Amino acid sequence: MSMRLPSNLLTIICNNINDVPGWQRWFMKHIEGHRIHRANWLRAAVLGANDGIVSTASLIVGVAAANSTQSNIIMVGVAGLVAGAMSMAAGEYVSVSSQADAEQADLDKERRELAEQPEHEHAEMTSIYIERGLDEQLAAKVATQLMDHDALGAHARDELGIVEAFSARPLQAAVTSAGSFVLGAGLPLLVALWVPLSAVIWAVSFSALLFLALLGALGASAGGAPVLKAAIRVCFWGALAMLLTALVGHWFA
Repeated sequence: MSMRLPSNLLTIICNNINDVPGWQRWFMKHIEGHRIHRANWLRAAVLGANDGIVSTASLIVGVAAANSTQSNIIMVGVAGLVAGAMSMAAGEYVSVSSQADAEQADLDKERRELAEQPEHEHAEMTSIYIERGLDEQLAAKVATQLMDHDALGAHARDELGIVEAFSARPLQAAVTSAGSFVLGAGLPLLVALWVPLSAVIWAVSFSALLFLALLGALGASAGGAPVLKAAIRVCFWGALAMLLTALVGHWFA
């Protein structure tokens, strides 16, 4: 026997949502395990680790191809690790700070407009909801209720597209990028330390590709994306980088 749900089920839920206990409303909101909240730190972590592996392995392969001593190879690798980590931290902090400044400027402008032209802002929100499929009467009601609850938050989310999951966090991006770069760069460095000089190029190259494949698979898994596609993508660009630097080192040798 099938049970037919009332056609106005959504209306019933919306009208009675305030009667639901707080912990149940929290459970209703968080029952779905989305991964989008990981986007900021995941992007910075994957980017930092990928750059650490590719740049350091490429440096080691290029210097080794120039017939350098093992001590010189390690010295170049360590210098690349330190310089790369600082570059990643500075670059992420500056770029994400610029994004944060732009977001704050838009929020300040929206705050002024809400104080000076509330009717215009309400009409603006209504038109946004109409474009999303609501009829005019319901759109106006939704705009009124959302603005009564948190006008600036509603405009930030629905007009400016600024949501908490994607809001700029400069310090988090800088620390995550630098830390993951150090971890990534340390892997080919350890390989170069352990293997004999004659095997450095091949050992570092193959181990770096393995690390990149694992990193791509891990990042894709954490973000819910196809694992194989991500692994192939990072391995291709890593192999290309190491090949080019090996050719440069061989040319100088």
